[in-house]
Amino acid sequence: MVWTSRVCFRKYGNFVDNIRLYVRGGSGGMGLPRLGGLGGNGGDIWVVAKKDTTLKQIKDKYPNKRFTAGVGSNSSIHALRGAKGEDSQVFAPVGISVTTDDGRILGELNCEGDKLLVAKGGHGGSLHSGFLPSKGQTRQIRLDLKLIADLGLVGFPNAGKSSLLTALSHAKPRIASYPFTTLRPEIGKVMYDDHRQVDICGFQLSSNTPFRSAFETVLLLNKELELYKEELLGKPAILVINKMDLPEAQGLLRELEAHLENQEESSRLFPEDVIPKRLMCFTHVVPVSATTGLGLPLLKSLIRQSLEEQNIIETEGQRSERLLKLRREIPTSSIPSWGFSQPT
Repeated sequence: MVWTSRVCFRKYGNFVDNIRLYVRGGSGGMGLPRLGGLGGNGGDIWVVAKKDTTLKQIKDKYPNKRFTAGVGSNSSIHALRGAKGEDSQVFAPVGISVTTDDGRILGELNCEGDKLLVAKGGHGGSLHSGFLPSKGQTRQIRLDLKLIADLGLVGFPNAGKSSLLTALSHAKPRIASYPFTTLRPEIGKVMYDDHRQVDICGFQLSSNTPFRSAFETVLLLNKELELYKEELLGKPAILVINKMDLPEAQGLLRELEAHLENQEESSRLFPEDVIPKRLMCFTHVVPVSATTGLGLPLLKSLIRQSLEEQNIIETEGQRSERLLKLRREIPTSSIPSWGFSQPT
């Protein structure tokens, strides 16, 4: 089974989802021994979340990917306490995780304005250091954009997932007439104006393996998902019937629709190890052709509708959860009981 989704990509065309940076805090300033003056601390390096910023913009603007903060001022007879060096800010997109080269997580930036200290400036010279300053912290860090796909395409090899992804989005995955052409996850972004993948002809991996009808393919994919993570079966799902441009497609579609109308009874025709414990419910069954474009506008519309409906459900669920949490936090004794006599 091949998943095609918006994950695990370093760079795709103009899209960059991770970048490695060298950061160095500023060195501290010299102290003044004869007057006990303190050198200024070196500046710090901060990563700051900013809206409408991309990792590619950082890559293009700073090709050497090096950030250094300002040096602290030396102590002098005019200013016994030296000024702190200027901080340096790296503006990054919202929704990134920051890690060190050895994989240690420094933090995450999930909201605009969130900031994270990634390299601290050195201390200015003082009595404790013999009035000598220290160098700033030096690090190699990684900024990784946390990507969550809105939907995934699931189907057997050569079912047409890559063709469908190409037809629906700007993605350009490798496409060929043999199984396992896609060897890594592919990224695709569907653009609007303002989920599942099945081949109507069924599936046969090679001449040495049994032929599977379209309905049996649906059952097998259902079973695969159940074995991988059963909770996925509760997700909204659209059954996409691909390759409807083939001559025999209409007859096979009618046969598949008949099986889908009575899945439970039809599934008894197959071996027990193929039948999932829980049969999936599809919100829509959409015949398409990734080659001719048949049904693709309807599919895009239904995907948008499904995502919006799910967002409403999740928002309402979060609201209910917050109310329930609030009720738990309020002690019963503090809730007024107007109209009822209080026990004496």
